[in-house]
Amino acid sequence: MKVCAVTKNIRMSSQKMREVTRQIHGMRAVEARAILGYVPRKSARAVLATLKSAIANAVNNFGLDEGSLWIVESVAGAAPTYKRFRPKARGSAGHILKRGCNVRIVLSDISSKNN
Repeated sequence: MKVCAVTKNIRMSSQKMREVTRQIHGMRAVEARAILGYVPRKSARAVLATLKSAIANAVNNFGLDEGSLWIVESVAGAAPTYKRFRPKARGSAGHILKRGCNVRIVLSDISSKNN
């Protein structure tokens, strides 16, 4: 059975978030949670919160065992970008793009992983 958790509109570029999500792809959920607790990046905290939410969804909503969960999919995609301007020389303006991202983590129990 597959269980999903999504965190939307995180104020960080998806490129920075993808570096962390690639590290945990295909791992056991319990091991990934332990590893993310020690990664010294802001993006790791957001991915950890999403992973904890996915684990809680699996345990509370579907009665799955926490030890049998695997990370099947961990994706960081682009969210809406805020566009701002900064004054530049001679009355011109420079563009500032404040990027955002969405994190999606899908967990599956061991029986689904083997199929």
